[in-house]
Amino acid sequence: MIIRIIETFGRSLIRFIEEFGLVMFLLLAALAWMVRPPMRLRAIFKQMEFVGINSLVVVIVTGAFTGAVLALQAYHGFRLFSAESLVGSTVGLAMTRELGPVLTSLVVTGRAGSSMAAELGTMRVTEQIDALYSMAANPIKYLVVPRIVAGVLMLPVLTIIADFVGVIGGYIVGVGLLKINSGISVAKMIEIVELDDIFNGLVKSACFGLILSLVGCYKGFYTTGGAEGVGRATTQAVVIASVSILISDYFLTAAMF
Repeated sequence: MIIRIIETFGRSLIRFIEEFGLVMFLLLAALAWMVRPPMRLRAIFKQMEFVGINSLVVVIVTGAFTGAVLALQAYHGFRLFSAESLVGSTVGLAMTRELGPVLTSLVVTGRAGSSMAAELGTMRVTEQIDALYSMAANPIKYLVVPRIVAGVLMLPVLTIIADFVGVIGGYIVGVGLLKINSGISVAKMIEIVELDDIFNGLVKSACFGLILSLVGCYKGFYTTGGAEGVGRATTQAVVIASVSILISDYFLTAAMF
């Protein structure tokens, strides 16, 4: 029984090390091809549109209602201490430091990261990636690099939008519905929320963008097993990227704040 448990743990550990090594190889290869001409700006802009512009609606809705709910919950807590004026600054800090980057990344992972895995997985099982190799075209340069660049560049932009609409949503609920003094609320927010909070949140979102695009590309690039394998790779990409974002958020927060 003990030997079987050790064997299972050992196989899982070896599989994890192999997967981690492949992910690092893909990242290093993408970084190497990223600086080699041609830059393929058209493909990069296409992926930026897919990751960024096509995610605007879901990011705006998520950010707005997150700020609104946070203001509602914070109001009931601060009212016990007659500190309702801190609701706005609490929403601002929470959105810029944590909720904006994390929720935006999770939403984009479900929408764009899964699509990256599905697209590359379909290309792998239909041998389109092998065809690129046969034409002396490196698929990492043509398929992976634009997606990683788009993820790293567009996640901070989407996070800024989510932070803004989240603060607006909290302001509408706090001032419009809960009748908090608008002048004091805004003054407290300006006093407490600093540029470092916003900047650190954007650094987080760039890291999360790298994670979700890298995991999505990795799972798609190494897909096996036909149509069933594509579905499995897509599911694994979303789960692994989401968990990795939450884990890395802890370490980034511990290092920054």
